[in-house]
Amino acid sequence: MTLYKYITLLVLLSVINLCHGSINSDTTIIKKHLTAITKTEAYRNHRNIEQLNKIADYIKSVFLQYSDSVFFQEYNVKGKTYKNVICSFGTENKKRIIVGAHYDVCENQEGADDNATGVVGLLELSRQLKTSKLNYRIDLVAYTLEEPPYFKTEFMGSYVHAKSLLDSNIDVYGMISVEMIGYFKDEKKSQSYPIGILSLFYGNKGNYITLVKKFNTGKFARKFSKNYISSKTIRTKKFTGPKSLPGIDFSDHLNYWKFGFSALMITDTSFYRNKNYHKKSDTMETLDIYRMSKVIDGLYKTLILL
Repeated sequence: MTLYKYITLLVLLSVINLCHGSINSDTTIIKKHLTAITKTEAYRNHRNIEQLNKIADYIKSVFLQYSDSVFFQEYNVKGKTYKNVICSFGTENKKRIIVGAHYDVCENQEGADDNATGVVGLLELSRQLKTSKLNYRIDLVAYTLEEPPYFKTEFMGSYVHAKSLLDSNIDVYGMISVEMIGYFKDEKKSQSYPIGILSLFYGNKGNYITLVKKFNTGKFARKFSKNYISSKTIRTKKFTGPKSLPGIDFSDHLNYWKFGFSALMITDTSFYRNKNYHKKSDTMETLDIYRMSKVIDGLYKTLILL
């Protein structure tokens, strides 16, 4: 390819991006948000309600920079008030898509990959979606109480939110759980699986992002997966399996499945790759922020083109 043709191609791609209102994620902003969420005075677990509320306030303050439809969804557990943070775009559309991530951590740790990365993904999406034309309403939801001791109980923030959608008869197209999107490794044997034989199909390097869904999970999950892979922003693999397979329902999408919504999880595969999972060593210094940014770009491009 000649230099002239190369420059012409770059110009054409820039014009296409402008026409679609495309905005790339920013690694500097990502680092800023990760620092604000993980480098805190106290750990953001269920016991430290004051710290959780500070993080909820931070998330809301960022959302308010890009949307005029932002609010807390509050609920009580054992005399304490916990908060989901909800930010909406394209509110003129009836049918909606939920993009969610939890901001609490398991016990005393920073929880950088689990799940500050997912929450920062929501914050960057809010910046990207601000000026985008949307065919669906998109609700970004930062959940509380995903981690133990409330995991798989009705006190999970995502349970509360999913049930509220059903109770209000909301027209939901589907849900994406953004769960750990910042840890990548190119070394051999850096990726494991719940069933060893899967390495023959998916490889043994932890250098990709995964779209995880259960069998018969619905139209939205299938279409989102197809379009995300087509965006070619990052090496992506999809996995479909039974709900009983260990790890396939280990995040907030499980509650949308419970209430009959089409949902999937986007993840770096959690403890099957990141050995810092639920440990004090899960810090932002272990993250691959560049590839994390590409995961977010894939989310954004898929959402605006659906």
